[in-house]
Amino acid sequence: MTSETPLIVITGPTASGKTRRAVDVARAIGGEIISADSRQIYRGMDLGTGKDMEEYGEIPCHLIDICPAGYRYNLYEFLRDEKRAREEIIARGRRPILCGGTGLYVEAVVNGLSLPEVPSNPTLRESLKDKSLGELTEILSQMKTLHNVTDVDSCQRAIRAIEIATYYREHPEKATETTPHPLRNVTIIGIDIDRDSRRRRITQRLKQRLDEGMVDEIRNLISSGIAPEDLIYYGLEYKFITMFVTGALSFDEMFSGLETAIHQFAKRQMTWFRGMERRGHKIHWLPYDMGRDEFVEEVRSLIPAET
Repeated sequence: MTSETPLIVITGPTASGKTRRAVDVARAIGGEIISADSRQIYRGMDLGTGKDMEEYGEIPCHLIDICPAGYRYNLYEFLRDEKRAREEIIARGRRPILCGGTGLYVEAVVNGLSLPEVPSNPTLRESLKDKSLGELTEILSQMKTLHNVTDVDSCQRAIRAIEIATYYREHPEKATETTPHPLRNVTIIGIDIDRDSRRRRITQRLKQRLDEGMVDEIRNLISSGIAPEDLIYYGLEYKFITMFVTGALSFDEMFSGLETAIHQFAKRQMTWFRGMERRGHKIHWLPYDMGRDEFVEEVRSLIPAET
């Protein structure tokens, strides 16, 4: 196999069953899975991120449990690690399958995006540390067009985005390295699930993970020395359950708030995927309840030949 070995992408909203589908395809075509989930990279964050490791069986999966909880992984690191994993899979004569619901990660890979490493700027960070999120957002908006809110959902992210924009302004030659070179041999499979089924599965899964000990998982992370604010940074389960564990929310407030937040998150994921389609990426949507053999054969029929 070569660098033109087809890349298969299996994506979709949370609770749509992506992992099981990716494993079925991997078994059928001799593949290995690369996770495109922005939180499953963290060790000890298992139930809250839905790793479901038992689903993989004998199928190798990459970019899971590669960083300690509390670390703040970024897009540059993901693109670096994903490319390395994909090249190693191809070198072994296996097929790479990118699986996950982090739309930013998925689209960056299929776009062939490459980012130079941007070092920290302590002086700039010091000058920004006391500014509000609104002030930081205004500064950033004067430096770049804000296409989405991910850069400004916290002061830490906004400061890092300003740091990166400042670096490119001071090193314009580095900006040319970010020019995308879209991958030519990519098949994107989307797991299509209707809104009602998606909402039902989200609620069922949330209840199941709470029964399995998700609250204890987060208590243990805090007991291990991870600051509550660092867990809140990861959002969703880690935000709401940390607030429950620290007494900021009651259990009922935590559950209802988290359930709503996950539904909203799934909606944002679908918005991103629709945006990808508008930006020229063909996504082949297959039903979430499609039979296993039928699903695998449909994916096989969509994979282009190597060039």
